[in-house]
Amino acid sequence: MEETFDLHIQGCRVPIRLIRERRHNARAAVGAHAVILRLPLLLPKEQKQAQINWLENWLLRIMARKPELLQRFQPRQYQHGEVLVVGERHYTLHIEYSDKMSHRGHLQRGVIRLQLSTRAPEEAVGQLLSRLIAKDYLPHITARVATLNAQFFRKKVNTVALKHTRSRWGSCSSYSNINLSTQLLFAPTDVQDYVIIHELAHLAEANHSPRFWKLVRDAMPDYKNKEKWLRDNAHLCRF
Repeated sequence: MEETFDLHIQGCRVPIRLIRERRHNARAAVGAHAVILRLPLLLPKEQKQAQINWLENWLLRIMARKPELLQRFQPRQYQHGEVLVVGERHYTLHIEYSDKMSHRGHLQRGVIRLQLSTRAPEEAVGQLLSRLIAKDYLPHITARVATLNAQFFRKKVNTVALKHTRSRWGSCSSYSNINLSTQLLFAPTDVQDYVIIHELAHLAEANHSPRFWKLVRDAMPDYKNKEKWLRDNAHLCRF
C-alpha cells in the first residue's frame, strides 16, 4: 500500500512517499525524488498522523544539519536563452511572461517557446517541460522498448508512456502498459535500458522474486551497476 503527499518544511515543498508494509516499526529515508516513510501495515489509523508529525520534526533536524539534502526537491530555475540538455538532445529555451492563468509552451526544431504565467506555480514549469520533451522522446523510447522486448522477453506490450513521475523510475501495469519517468531521460542510455528491462521482466514475473531477478540478470548481467548509478545520480535527473 502506498500514497503520496507533500509536506512544507520551512517554506520548502517536500514530496513524501508513505509505504505500508509488513514491518514492526517506522522508518524514514531521503530518497532521490521523495522522502520515504515506511509504516507497519497494521498501524492503527489514529497513529498515522503521529508518525507524520514525527517525520516533520525529523526533516527539520535534517535541514538544520544538511540543508542541501532537501534542495533537490525544489523547482529548477530556467533562464531565457538557456540550453537544456536532456540525454543526447539539446533544447534552447525561449521564455516570455504573461498574466495568464497557466503556463504554456511548444517545441519546434529544438527550440522550446515558453509563455510562463506570473500566477501559476513555479514547479509547473518543470511539468510543462517534461510533457513537451516526453512527446519528443516517446517514439525513440517506444522503439527501444520494442527492441529489448524482442531480444529478451517477447511479451505483449500494450502501450509505452513517458510520465512526469518523481517517486519511481518506471512501472508495469496488469494491462501490460510500460510507464517510464521522464526523469530517466537524463540518464545514460544503458541505465535507461536497465529500467526498461526491469519493467519488461515484470510482464513475466509481477513480483521481485528470485525468478524475476534472474530474468533481469540474464538480460543485463551488470544491472547492479545501473542501479548504483541511479542511486548516486538520481538527484541530477529532474526537470
